[in-house]
Amino acid sequence: MANVKVYNMEGKEVGSIELNDAVFGVEVNEHLMHLAVVGQLANKRQGTQSAKTRAEVSGGGRKPWKQKGTGHARQGSTRAPQWTHGGVVFAPKPRDYSVKMNKKEKALAIKSALTSRVAEEKIYVLDALTLDEIKTKKMVAVLNSLNVEKALVVLDKKDENVILSAKNIPGVRTTLSNGINVYDILKYGSLVITKDAVAQIEEVYA
Repeated sequence: MANVKVYNMEGKEVGSIELNDAVFGVEVNEHLMHLAVVGQLANKRQGTQSAKTRAEVSGGGRKPWKQKGTGHARQGSTRAPQWTHGGVVFAPKPRDYSVKMNKKEKALAIKSALTSRVAEEKIYVLDALTLDEIKTKKMVAVLNSLNVEKALVVLDKKDENVILSAKNIPGVRTTLSNGINVYDILKYGSLVITKDAVAQIEEVYA
């Protein structure tokens, strides 16, 4: 089992914690992580874009000039794609972009992402993370004490003071332990996580 240091909000080491190898020490599967990221980004797409084909653009029913003898190329309609105000050749239409992954694949992808953070020593476990008021400066101080700039902050329970204090910090995102995903884990440089959140993640994925 990997042994990582536990810090307080001032960045001082206050102990250590053993991470479960079934969650934080698996063999990293880059292929599944890739599928998870692609799927998550695809599932965010609304798929509502639409444009008109030449069959849907109004007008163009009359042949603009006779077939022969004008010196122009033959034309059948003023709504063909090469004309101004003509239809779009391969017009995008509303569609569903969603991608599905089965539960075991998704779980392994998340465990692979968590393991990669441990291997890179980019995981910082806090004994607790609480703020008595909404103050961005205080949240910045916590991150600076850990020497972290870009981070995904994982909480064990919803704390409005922490969430709102981190909201305006560039490169920082907060989430609950039950809302972690591969894309966020990989996107943000470091993983700042409370000790209780580690226990909750291990309970779900071990």
